[in-house]
Amino acid sequence: MVFGLPYRSPSVLVGLLCALLLTGCEQGGANTPAAGPAAAGIPAKVLEVAPQRVPVVLEAVGQVQGSKEVEVRARVSGILLKRLYNEGDFVRGGSPLFQIDPVPYQIALAQANAQIAQERARQEQTGREAGRLKALAEEKAISQKEFDDAISAQKMSNATLQAAEANLRQAELNLSYTLVTAPVSGIAGRIARSEGSLVTAGQESSLLTTMNQVDPVWVRFSLSESDLAKVPDRSPERIKAAEVRLTLPDGSLYPLKGRLNFTATQIDPRLATKELRAEFSNQRVQLLPGQFVRVRVTAGERENVFLVPQTAVIQTEKSFLVFTLDKDNKAASRPVQVGDWVGSDWMILSGLNPGDRVILDNLLKLRPGASVNPQRQAEAKAATAQAAK
Repeated sequence: MVFGLPYRSPSVLVGLLCALLLTGCEQGGANTPAAGPAAAGIPAKVLEVAPQRVPVVLEAVGQVQGSKEVEVRARVSGILLKRLYNEGDFVRGGSPLFQIDPVPYQIALAQANAQIAQERARQEQTGREAGRLKALAEEKAISQKEFDDAISAQKMSNATLQAAEANLRQAELNLSYTLVTAPVSGIAGRIARSEGSLVTAGQESSLLTTMNQVDPVWVRFSLSESDLAKVPDRSPERIKAAEVRLTLPDGSLYPLKGRLNFTATQIDPRLATKELRAEFSNQRVQLLPGQFVRVRVTAGERENVFLVPQTAVIQTEKSFLVFTLDKDNKAASRPVQVGDWVGSDWMILSGLNPGDRVILDNLLKLRPGASVNPQRQAEAKAATAQAAK
């Protein structure tokens, strides 16, 4: 006997001990609570969606240009004596840029003054002559023809004087053109003709430099037909009222808003795009002609859409889908139609209903019908850490 029990063979004793151990394990398991959060479902953050009004934002690459791009040309011919500005400087309208040799035009002005003095003297003479002959003609002391000739000579003298006065004004104007001034305020470009060159009005050599008015500036860009189709109201008045913002090459946002001042009336058949142009104030000259920027146009709002984080949307070969929770906290896949990105969210156009609960994380562990433990973000992190242990 062993411990008051009948003798048994060693193999029988081992079998009894194993049975006792299994019984104890089963009894202990019955009294032990469920281990780990997995027994209550996969922990996951959940978003209850609601319809929203989302602005329609269109993006494109634009190029800056001066609101006025002017070629500065010589209006009279002559030798270019001096450049009166620094290339690349900001120049105010009316400031001197170049000096063309004025001497020939000063001489022409003096000649015009002499011509007008001569014609005024002739006018006075013909006037006196006509006055004398008028009294004689009334007394029949001279023929009517002589008096008529005197009147005609006086009228011709008056006409010649008017022509001389016009020549004087032209000579004064030509002399003023020898000092070439800035037609607009802006950035003056490099000189096209060096000092000492002969410039000829009306010829290619008359080009002296170019100027760009940089306050305000224009930004030209184009939108595709597919982008324009996203705009709810595409009337010209509504599009021109759209808000326009710029992103600079360094990624920063230009602080001032712009406004559209031109929209093409037709689609370019070669590129299937529509050309637009926006105007921006540029007092600090942050935008330079030729610079490339990103243009963001806010053109209306889209109603009754849902915003879901991008990480919650799964893209398959044929469609997009999200996982939602039913009333029993079971996961179900739901195909959705997506729109554009809004920040870090997808715009969901259809496939969801108000109040649907969308699962945001742990998507790799989910399968349709899987139990989910919906938690707030802090709770989900703690449950995930516990499960990892």
